[in-house]
Amino acid sequence: MGPLNWKPASPPGPVTLRGRYVTLEPLDAERHAPPLWDAVRGHEELWTWLAQGPHTSAEDMLSHLDAWRHANRAVLLAIVPTVDGLAATPPKTAASQQQGEAKGWASYMRIKPSHGVIEVGNILFSPALQRTRAATEAMYLMAGHIFEHLGYRRYEWKCNALNGPSRRAALRLGFTYEGIFRQHMVVKNQSRDTAWYAMLDHEWPSRKRAFEAWLDPANFDSEGRQRKALSEYLGEL
Repeated sequence: MGPLNWKPASPPGPVTLRGRYVTLEPLDAERHAPPLWDAVRGHEELWTWLAQGPHTSAEDMLSHLDAWRHANRAVLLAIVPTVDGLAATPPKTAASQQQGEAKGWASYMRIKPSHGVIEVGNILFSPALQRTRAATEAMYLMAGHIFEHLGYRRYEWKCNALNGPSRRAALRLGFTYEGIFRQHMVVKNQSRDTAWYAMLDHEWPSRKRAFEAWLDPANFDSEGRQRKALSEYLGEL
């Protein structure tokens, strides 16, 4: 193989990413803690696959998140859907495009600019955010930013091999399954096998077209039901 003529990627910094249904913004304890805590409180199942939690308060949750962010040199983003982003039906007034409150978070982590490799991880979608256009658009915006603006070659998704929902989400979002790393980690005093997925820079343009087709308001009927699944658009590539 010949030389790549490779130019290292830029490390991600605190960034605000805006879409039709969602805004991602640097997670701020003072501003985001109360709505995030309201969104996750009482849903103990959300912490099953995360390295932290469950938590006893908003302060406890954000303190652990901040410590994790510093330890991992990660970029932690709050997911703030518009009112329309969580709605079952398309907007009827301009007011429905107003910004809502933070309902989850996601991170850029394991960042290796010299190799052009970065991971999306430590993702939490509260019940209000799950299976919404806002959640899918958040993942679209994060992928677009690292490929189109920062110049990364490889975008990774990793999860506990037993975490079926995360594994299905990776495939739905256009990541390719690459295998299992056995006894890869110890998390919450449990041995973890890790499933690896990745998306490459030359794959992104077609993935982007599929995302945009799915996110188009025309893809949803008057009841908010999708006309075509994202997997169908990806299958047409």
